[in-house]
Amino acid sequence: MLSNQNLRAIWYTETYRSQERQNYLYSQGRTRPGHVVTWTLKSNHSSRLAWDIAVGPPKTLYDVATLNKVGTIARKLGITWGRDWIGSIDRPHFEVRSTWKMATGYKLEGQVIVPSSSKTTVQLLVEDKKEDNKVTQVWNPASPTMRTETENYIAQAIKEGIIQDSHLKDLKNGVMTTDRLLGLYITIQQRRAN
Repeated sequence: MLSNQNLRAIWYTETYRSQERQNYLYSQGRTRPGHVVTWTLKSNHSSRLAWDIAVGPPKTLYDVATLNKVGTIARKLGITWGRDWIGSIDRPHFEVRSTWKMATGYKLEGQVIVPSSSKTTVQLLVEDKKEDNKVTQVWNPASPTMRTETENYIAQAIKEGIIQDSHLKDLKNGVMTTDRLLGLYITIQQRRAN
């Protein structure tokens, strides 16, 4: 994940949600411990029309300024933003109708792949062309102990079903960037907290 000043990293934290998962989330803060995180048993996540996002480092996870920028763009594209709801504001939430089409005068740059399960991580990087972009460095710790412990940490997350094994392969093959490793750590921590 790129996080230098001229790039903004946005993570999809939740896309498709089974009805079983929706029921589980709805019970949070009601019949089981935790804060209320959803207001409905019928979510557009279940029909693959909604997604939630988070902001990558160095910003905070739900950085309001960044979410406001994304929301402003979403409105222009005809995407419903959870910030605009009355009563239950949900800044990280976005959704479309089944008939949604890209607004005229706009085009997607790059490729966005929307996963079919919420265990798949996808990243969309938007470049600010006014600044000079720098390439991130491949993670190369000087300490063999640090490398081993990092591999063990990722292997445990794979064993728990939190992430895919391709991340460990990339780390072992020397193609894991420092920024991506940091983003992976955040993703693992978030998923373990749920």
